[in-house]
Amino acid sequence: MSKILIIEDEAAIRRVLKKIISEENETYHVDEAEDGLQGLEMIKNNDFDLILCDIKMPKMDGVEVLVKAKTLKPEVPIVMISGHGDLDTAVNTMRLGAFDYISKPPDLNRLLNTVRNALEQKVLVVENKLLKKKISKNFEMIGESEPINHIKEIIEKVANTEAKVLITGPNGSGKELVAHWLHEKSSRSQSPLIEVNCAAIPSELIESELFGHVKGSFTGAVKDRPGKFESANGGTIFLDEIGDMSLSAQAKVLRALQENKVARVGSEKDIDVNVRVVAATNKNLQKEIAEGNFREDLYHRLAVILIKVPALNDRREDIPLLVDFFATKISEEQGSVKKQFSQEAIQLLKTYNWTGNIRELRNVVERLIILGEKEISTNDVKMFAIK
Repeated sequence: MSKILIIEDEAAIRRVLKKIISEENETYHVDEAEDGLQGLEMIKNNDFDLILCDIKMPKMDGVEVLVKAKTLKPEVPIVMISGHGDLDTAVNTMRLGAFDYISKPPDLNRLLNTVRNALEQKVLVVENKLLKKKISKNFEMIGESEPINHIKEIIEKVANTEAKVLITGPNGSGKELVAHWLHEKSSRSQSPLIEVNCAAIPSELIESELFGHVKGSFTGAVKDRPGKFESANGGTIFLDEIGDMSLSAQAKVLRALQENKVARVGSEKDIDVNVRVVAATNKNLQKEIAEGNFREDLYHRLAVILIKVPALNDRREDIPLLVDFFATKISEEQGSVKKQFSQEAIQLLKTYNWTGNIRELRNVVERLIILGEKEISTNDVKMFAIK
């Protein structure tokens, strides 16, 4: 059932609007308020899916209601209605966050279309919020060891700045998690985080992937295509395994960082981009610079903030928390009862040499849950976790 609130000081118009909307769909539940003050009180105490609000009203006008309602319930669409309609008023209310603006007397079809569209948008906004929560939960940083707490402190300080970040650490250690946390805690979190695995893209295609191309620029370029930098506009681009990027692509990335401009392959036209760059590598970039494989000027551009993610062997005290986290997550994914690990089993896992880091630990936990007994014992660990 969709809950709709009509805030209108003229009783006759309130009744007409309520009748039209209620008869359109029997699942619409319509409430009324006769002035802005009463309407705002109802907004505070109820969860509405849509608000229709007059502009000229006693006690509190509609524009003030709009501003305060958007602070209280930012996800609720608000449609403004006025008999004194002019373009400036319409533009102003839209700028303040109104979903739409309708003049009195309202056109019946336009009114009902607006109601349907606004309710659909509310559903999408709520679903998007839930999805973002689910995604951010998937990228939690688990651990209370000193190196992990240090990383969390850096993220808190750096996330809301525009500083470029270079994340280093061995494969499977959680560099991607750090990038996601930086994005989720930043002012860009409502915009996209675009990930590019530089090692997985052939060197001859990396420039097209990052910067896009125009039709006919190379064999197979059958239409214009935007690159990852354009797709990330307003958000964050995460360049994973940047140490594997070709020198020619590095030069173009450097230009994008210096000038906030990119050019598609086959085009000389510059495109402005507003992106935050976060990069990661498992390579020693100082060594790569010395060997002529990585540009020193790009390194210094990227390494404004340097975050070193430790290997799991250097944070063994986090293994109990990680095992519990993975056991919960895997049981949810499989729809099964969560299995417990004995203290002895946990202690044995802490002694292992985790060359594959967090990724390897997760695989081992999943294997033990599938193959082990109801409570995972040292015997299970010896049978199924040993390499």
